[in-house]
Formats: sequence, structure tokens, C-alpha cells
Amino acid sequence: MAHLMTTQLLLLLIWVTECARARTELLNVCMDAKHHKEKPGPEDNLHNQCSPWKKNSCCTANTSREAHEDISYLYRFNWDHCGKMPSKCKRHFIQDTCLYECSPNLGPWTQQVDQSWRKERILDVPLCRDDCQQWWEDCRTSLTCKSNWHKGWNWTSGYNQCPVGASCQPFTFYFPTPATLCEEIWSHSYKLSNYSRGSGRCIQMWFDPAQGNPNEEVARFYAEAMGGAELHRAWPLVCSLSLMLLWVLS
Repeated sequence: MAHLMTTQLLLLLIWVTECARARTELLNVCMDAKHHKEKPGPEDNLHNQCSPWKKNSCCTANTSREAHEDISYLYRFNWDHCGKMPSKCKRHFIQDTCLYECSPNLGPWTQQVDQSWRKERILDVPLCRDDCQQWWEDCRTSLTCKSNWHKGWNWTSGYNQCPVGASCQPFTFYFPTPATLCEEIWSHSYKLSNYSRGSGRCIQMWFDPAQGNPNEEVARFYAEAMGGAELHRAWPLVCSLSLMLLWVLS
């Protein structure tokens, strides 16, 4: 009896240790996706808006340049599907692309997917409230014809065009609030956070690299929180087995 309980307790402690180790593996990692590097590292020549990640990046210099191009080879995506997108709006989509392609701090929100062009995606990344709000403010008068930009396009021309029957309307028609823009446009890749920039509790799309990358702290916080949740669930069982083992041995 005592031998069996000792074995069970040992296995449980090993599982708890593995859970904690798995949480650390969520840090400083690149997604298994179309253009990401296998591991993050320095990239001295990252282009323009992607340059904040040059000290530690999941994207190459070439990917960073293509992130700034219209209908680039990355995804053949046409930002101007309803006429020319104003630069003040487009800069947010460029920054969004840079974050997605370059950031090594999205591990806590990476999920496995079965898609031809990627094996992992991000889901419910807590995007800072003020970043999302500014994105929406700068794009509210721009035009689009869809609320979910991940799917449903007409690709017959080799790049995305509005599907038949979809009308071009101001962003506020399809995205009436900042939350609908940030959460729905990429199939819930982002989730509007209640926290603001500098809080250490939300991912910043924009940051000053001279001050360091604030998203490192954010990823660490959520990875540790996930590990803590696993330990919290397991702790009653650990205590119970320990007490029973002490009772048997006494």
C-alpha cells in the first residue's frame, strides 16, 4: 500500500514539475507558421516599423520589408480592397504584421492548428486598450467590405478582393467599437485588454526599443500565471496523497 502511494505521489510530483517546465517553454519562442524563424535571435536590418524587434526577432529582414508592401509575397493581401487605405490607418496593419511575424513573446497564446500554411496561431492575445483604441480611431473612416479578414475573400485574381454581394462601408459599419475591430478582424487573434500600455499586463503593438521590449514582462507574467493555475489544481491531490502516505507509514 505504502509503495503504491509513494509511486503515485512521485508521478504526481513529476507531472507538476513538467507543467512548470512547459510554462517556461512558452517564453522567447517563435510560432510554427509560414514565415517565422525556428528560433528568435538578433536581426540588425529589420525594416522601419518592424525595427523595434531587431535585438530579438522571429522575422528576417526580408520578411520585415515585405510587411510594409502592398500585396506582398507574405500573404498576397490587398489592404486597398475598397480603395486606397489612408496611411494613418495602414500603419496599424503594418505594425500588426510586424508584431505577428517578429515577436518572440506570444508563446502563452499560441495554439496548434491544422492549416495548410501554418501549424500554430495566436488566440486571445491581450492587446493593450489604448493600442486598440488608436487603431480603431485611425481607421474608422477607412473602407472595407468584411468584418473577418481571415476568410471569405475572392482570391481568383491572386490577391484578396471583396466577395460578391459585399459592399464597401466605413470601418465603423463592420467594426462599431474598438473591441470588434481588434477581436474579430483576425478571428480572435487578439482580445481587448482592460489594461493600458506600461501596465505589464497587456501586449503592446507599439514600443520604444530604447526602453526595452515591454512584452517580455507580459509574456512572463501570463506564462507564470498559467503554471500557477496548473499547480493550484494539483495541490489538493498532492496534499491528500502526502497525508495518506504519512498515515500509512506511521
